[in-house]
Amino acid sequence: MRVTLKDIADEAGVSMMTVSNVVNGKRARVSPETIERIQRIVAERGYVPSASARSLAAKSSRLIGLLVPAADEDSLMISPHNVAIVGQIERELRKGGYHLLLRGIAAPAEVAEALQSWSLDGAVLLGFLDEEIDRLTARAVGKVSLLAIDSYSANPLTTGVRSDDYTGALLAARHLLELGHREIVFAGPSFSDVGVVHERFAGFQAAFAEAGLSWRERLVSANTTHASGRELGRRLMSSHPSATAVFATADILAIGIMEGLAETGFSVPSDVSVLGFDDLDLSAYVTPKLTTIAQDIPRKAAIAVQLLLGTIEGKEHPVDPITLEVRLIERASTAAPR
Repeated sequence: MRVTLKDIADEAGVSMMTVSNVVNGKRARVSPETIERIQRIVAERGYVPSASARSLAAKSSRLIGLLVPAADEDSLMISPHNVAIVGQIERELRKGGYHLLLRGIAAPAEVAEALQSWSLDGAVLLGFLDEEIDRLTARAVGKVSLLAIDSYSANPLTTGVRSDDYTGALLAARHLLELGHREIVFAGPSFSDVGVVHERFAGFQAAFAEAGLSWRERLVSANTTHASGRELGRRLMSSHPSATAVFATADILAIGIMEGLAETGFSVPSDVSVLGFDDLDLSAYVTPKLTTIAQDIPRKAAIAVQLLLGTIEGKEHPVDPITLEVRLIERASTAAPR
């Protein structure tokens, strides 16, 4: 049976309030002997404080929701990049004494339900389109503090943190151009006039303008998955026979493209150079190792949690999103064209 606060108090011969104070670190008015006795009984009986009771006392749930899009009722849209973000966010929240609640969102109305029905102290939006974040209202959000990762939404209800997507794609295109490539395919999901992929496309084009070159449009739409990349790689050289390089907006997409190219008899980088974005761990495990744009995922998660908890605790926070630097990691998947 679960050991209660009353059980500890009865055995120690003190009030429940005294036990509660000792367990919660409020020990100024408790004698060292009593503290030692209570701690010994707590350890022997295996007492674990009730999280719900603590929440009621503190008027805080210590729960942070992580909301991610769900394609349907059965699956969450979590890319390898987002998986890495989730792990880092949980770690940072745990260090701060908070708990993470993962919730898939299949329809817009579910955002308000998730924010309000779980007594959340705050929530992180991960993987949502900017237009979806734009539609969030004060009524839907309530008093829950919100933070959006990798968002370009101007919604004043959210603060945020993101990587420098424009500069990342600029560095990627510069690298390929400096190697001598001119026929370069841009591969990524479809995009609107705002958002992560839009910024990467703008940075990619800017590199051509900077070099005084015109980019012959080779824009290929592909979902950010390995399967989509593999399919694209298999048909890439038949649809773009003069292409010598591909810039993919995500590592997992780039790795799929490399596999599809290999299956159709093309070699990376001898026939086609491939460059990704993220610098996930797996980019250094594939053959050839993937040249990519590195973003600092642990730092992104740490700043996201710092901003969110600061908002929850009433501290001042930046009005504008924080943008983190990126850098080119040159490996074996890019080389000069034949």
